[in-house]
Amino acid sequence: MRPGPGAAQADPAREREEKMSEIEEPPKIVTACVLIIGNEILSGRLQDANLTFLAQGLNEVGVRLREARIIPDDPAAIVATVNAVREKFDYVFTTGGIGPTHDDITAECIAAAFGVPLIVHPEARRLLETHYPAGAVNEARLRMARTPEGAELLLNPISRAPGFRIGNVYVMAGVPQVMQATFSELKYRLRGGATMLSRAVSCGLGEGTIATDLAALQGRYPDLEIGSYPYFRRSDFGTTLVVRGTDPERIAAAVAELTSLIRALGGVPQEAAAEG
Repeated sequence: MRPGPGAAQADPAREREEKMSEIEEPPKIVTACVLIIGNEILSGRLQDANLTFLAQGLNEVGVRLREARIIPDDPAAIVATVNAVREKFDYVFTTGGIGPTHDDITAECIAAAFGVPLIVHPEARRLLETHYPAGAVNEARLRMARTPEGAELLLNPISRAPGFRIGNVYVMAGVPQVMQATFSELKYRLRGGATMLSRAVSCGLGEGTIATDLAALQGRYPDLEIGSYPYFRRSDFGTTLVVRGTDPERIAAAVAELTSLIRALGGVPQEAAAEG
């Protein structure tokens, strides 16, 4: 039966638009880079203790750490690296080089990278003066109040000397206790995307045994990251396989196939801590 003259006519183009609008946009991937600044790290005198903490904390708020670089206390290297990575990533986090000594040059290098003056931030100065005894904020300590003009302070609940943010660059101390306290104060203000989830399965099979089938599994799940990590213990050896992604159902499906794959190869799959 044909519709009467007053009946609404279907609009195929509009229907297609409505269907497309119902399709959920894929979750945004928000990325970060960490710059570890300091000759003492490159020389081996000190071991970095901040990277793991930052990677885990960023993942908690949906920010993926895509790159980490260790660079020297060299003005040209710091300026060039900061300018390169701040264009490439959503967030940049630096650690080290904002203390009171002559080799703490990060603040002035960040100012140079952004092309703004380096100033003594009045609020940073006030924080230091309320923390130290009267008259104890000398020229050396006042260096810890320097920021690029226009920077926002990052609170430091440990020693009061603040970090700062300018643009998408977050500048923090290298001392682990201070850096971790500062980051813990700011991380929930970051705008993240989908949180990376992971599950792990261990087995007593070597990587060479499982490699071919594992590659085929990865091919069936291109939206997931499937990593292989061998372990060697006093009494045995084996492999831990970690499946990462943002969709728990896809992860569960991949883990189910992975478990079957291990059994078919003669291994005994065991759920493991999803680290690494």
